[in-house]
Amino acid sequence: MIEIDIVKKLHGVEKDMLLKVDIQIEDESFIAISGVSGSGKTTLLRILAGLETAEGYIKVDGEVWLDTHSFKPIQQREIGFVFQDYALFPNMTVEEHLLFVQKDKKLALELLEMTGLDALAKRKPFTLSGGQQQRVNLCRAMMRRPKVLLMDEPLSALDIAMRLKLQNEIKALHERFKTTTLMVSHDPSEIYHMAKRVIVLKSGKIVDDGMPKEVLLKTSGSAKFSFEGRIIDIVQADVIYIAIIAIGQQLTEIVVTPEEIQDMTIGQKVSISTKAFSPLVQYHYRTN
Repeated sequence: MIEIDIVKKLHGVEKDMLLKVDIQIEDESFIAISGVSGSGKTTLLRILAGLETAEGYIKVDGEVWLDTHSFKPIQQREIGFVFQDYALFPNMTVEEHLLFVQKDKKLALELLEMTGLDALAKRKPFTLSGGQQQRVNLCRAMMRRPKVLLMDEPLSALDIAMRLKLQNEIKALHERFKTTTLMVSHDPSEIYHMAKRVIVLKSGKIVDDGMPKEVLLKTSGSAKFSFEGRIIDIVQADVIYIAIIAIGQQLTEIVVTPEEIQDMTIGQKVSISTKAFSPLVQYHYRTN
């Protein structure tokens, strides 16, 4: 059991705020931490890791990691940390990265086999793809058999196909080593697929906490599709106006009224939603 009851003042771009978190996390659970940028997600991970301090306490299986009288340094906390940045040493091979952490060749081989890196054990980082480098990063974090695995948007720099593959590998490692895993993510599909519980932060406070289905699919009555996007252009076509909106990597056209465009500006963030009475699903078939 991880018990967290901490408070820390954060200095934001626009204003200061308090990160105030009081939660309990069951052993071997997979927790997603979500919320807008600047809500305190990464700071919470850093406090858990011992990279930052805070007021309050953190206890892991009854052992004090932080309180008013003591602070357990990062080297003594049983954690693995996977950052967005792979942070690999250019002069080390894949295998050497793992053995640098722990001289356990049997464990290193098991991790490399589980992530499909065994054939690349003698390769150096500059010869690897982004997905392969993040696998090395993940394996390196698991070499200490951590009690707690912390991941800060570990898949954000990868393409969709690679993200899906690594999601499955992360879940397999989580289940094999029975770690308690906390992962920061903005991707609803990633959270839904991987996590058993979602904690949503806003301005340093927990505003939602529950199972992914409960938190991510909060609709009443007929469901809605809802997407976040950004207006990149507004054009007039005959008597109507069309807003060009970027949703992720895709552009879509939305018809808007003359009244609506009065409140629209280029670059503005918008939410697009529609009732889901008769959704159209088109399948993308694989080609060999």
